[in-house]
Amino acid sequence: MSALYRRGMEITACTAADVALLDRHMGSPGRTSFHARRFERQEAGECTYLVAWLDGRPVGHTEMRWTGCADPEGRAACPGCPEIGGLAVWPEELRSRGIGTALVRAAEQLARERGLAVVGVGVAKDNPRAAALYARLGYRSLADYVARYSYEDVDGTIRECADTCAFLVKNLP
Repeated sequence: MSALYRRGMEITACTAADVALLDRHMGSPGRTSFHARRFERQEAGECTYLVAWLDGRPVGHTEMRWTGCADPEGRAACPGCPEIGGLAVWPEELRSRGIGTALVRAAEQLARERGLAVVGVGVAKDNPRAAALYARLGYRSLADYVARYSYEDVDGTIRECADTCAFLVKNLP
């Protein structure tokens, strides 16, 4: 994938060497790095894990899941639709500066390059800031669902989570 340059920012597909930098600058909860898990999915062809860089430091990421929404209700709402997931910008003071928008647009471009006409994204109902970003970018609500996932905390405890979400879609021009 070619890099996207915007205001000194570069967006690239994650490499094996990037995982340690992501863990250091944008840590993940739990014992196992979600950056490593996403990179493994990328290596298996299930996704493309995009990283935004500013001055050689990772400042954002998102995952274009070619396999679609992990939740069955999201998949049923739009079969065959890839899903943009795990969008994050860090540190917080860099939010609302176009990094998230650039990551979403880069993921959409990957979908266009594959000849896909629609892209989806799940957004937690308690995240109005993200919902506003997606609405501004042309995403519309298609279905509600409860995203269930678990992770192993640093002390070895398995944490079960459930987030009420909306599955949003956008037809690509």
